Amino acid sequence: MGDRAYKNIIFDVGNVLIGFRWEDMLMKDHGMSEEAALSFGNMIFSDPLWKEFDLAVIPYEEVIERYVKNYPDYEADIRWFFSHTELMSVPRPRVWEKVGRLKQAGYAVYLLSNYSRQMLGTHTGGAAFHDYLDGGVISYQVHVIKPDEQIYRKLLEKYGLSARESIFFDDRSDNVEAALALGMGGIVVTDEQQLIKELERLIRQREDC
Repeated sequence: MGDRAYKNIIFDVGNVLIGFRWEDMLMKDHGMSEEAALSFGNMIFSDPLWKEFDLAVIPYEEVIERYVKNYPDYEADIRWFFSHTELMSVPRPRVWEKVGRLKQAGYAVYLLSNYSRQMLGTHTGGAAFHDYLDGGVISYQVHVIKPDEQIYRKLLEKYGLSARESIFFDDRSDNVEAALALGMGGIVVTDEQQLIKELERLIRQREDC
């Protein structure tokens, strides 16, 4: 984590603040092979529709129908995927207790996510999510997804954040590398225990000041 004095903690959502990896869901709950799950997920997330997935503009049913039209051979998989997003959310109360302590220690907390508004609502509705947030940017607001640098710049510019004073947590190394390239700190999250230890370290740094 280095010796920097961070002020801003930036989190991805999936597999960081909640326990979820879309490829795990497709394999465990939908019976896909790992290769098929990765191929299907990459197809869904690389489609321009995902980057425009603002349900204030596009009704949820229309999103599904547009995907089906684009990929008719995957109709059953697409309908399953979008009707089972509730399976993605695994609460992490111990993580959120640490996020609350980060706020008490004086850090600002932000989201930077490729989630749609619908998925964020599904996954954060039961958490103490919004009580801790100082802001955030999600992909539809920029029409790009991580690791495109535009989404990182949008967050920094929107809230006047210094990249050097900001640290980003994500479960994908390419996303963290993109943050590092812009001068931010970055941690690749591999499991909940590791994340908790990293957050405790940040809390101690502030409490020791």
